[in-house]
Amino acid sequence: MVVPTYNERENLARLVGRLRALPGDVHVLVVDDSSPDGTGAIADAIAACDPGVHVLHRAGKLGLGTAYRAGFRYGLEHGYDYICTMDADFSHSPESLPALIDKAASGYDLVIGSRYVRGGAVVGSPPLRKFISYAANTLAHTILGVTARDCTAGFRCYRRQVLETVDLDAIFSSGYSFLVEMAFWVERAGFRTGEVPITFVNRTEGASKISKLEIYKAMYTIARLRTSALPWERIMAIYHAQFERR
Repeated sequence: MVVPTYNERENLARLVGRLRALPGDVHVLVVDDSSPDGTGAIADAIAACDPGVHVLHRAGKLGLGTAYRAGFRYGLEHGYDYICTMDADFSHSPESLPALIDKAASGYDLVIGSRYVRGGAVVGSPPLRKFISYAANTLAHTILGVTARDCTAGFRCYRRQVLETVDLDAIFSSGYSFLVEMAFWVERAGFRTGEVPITFVNRTEGASKISKLEIYKAMYTIARLRTSALPWERIMAIYHAQFERR
C-alpha cells in the first residue's frame, strides 16, 4: 500500500496500524513530502518498530502524481504483485482493501474503490464539492470513454503487469488529475478495470489538499487526453478530401 503524505501526523499511526492488522500481511510504503508537521518522523518511528512499514522521504511537496510514481517504482523494484494506493486522511476505509485485492485476484488489472457505482456513497462532503466531483467523473467517463465511473478516486489496486506496461514517465499530470490520466492509459493499453463500492468519508482531521487549481487541472487533463485520442490521420484525410472538392 502506497500512502502519500503531507501534514498527516493526526492520522498516520492509526492508518498504518489498521492496514497492518488486515489479513494477508499488507506492507505499507509512506511517501512523505517533507511534511512540516513531522509526519515523516512519525513514519520513521513506526517503520523502526515494524519491518512491514517503509518510508520514502522526498525533498519537498512535489505533487501527488510524482508520489504515486515513486511508490509504484518502489513496489516494482521490491517484487510486489499488487500495488495499491489510498489517501492518508481516512476518507478511504482500510477495511475495504481486501475487497479491492480480491477483485484484482479474480482477473481485473486495475480495481478502483468507487463512490459512483451501486452501493457506493459519499459522506460529509459539501454539496458543491460533491457536484464538482460527480461532474468531473461523468465527463471523464463520457468524453474519454473510460469504463470506470470514479476516475478521480485514489483508492486503487494495480496488478504488477499494469505498472510494468504503462509508461509512467509519459504521464503528464502531477496532481489529482494523475488519477484520471492513469485510468485512461490503463484502459488504452488493453487492461481490464473493475470497481468496488466504497463509502467515501470527507476528512475530519487535517486540511484538504484539493484546491481550485487541481480542479482546473483535472478539466484540462480530460480535454488534453480527449484531443490525444482523436484519430488525427482520419480527420486530416477528411479535411483534405473536402478541400479538394472545392
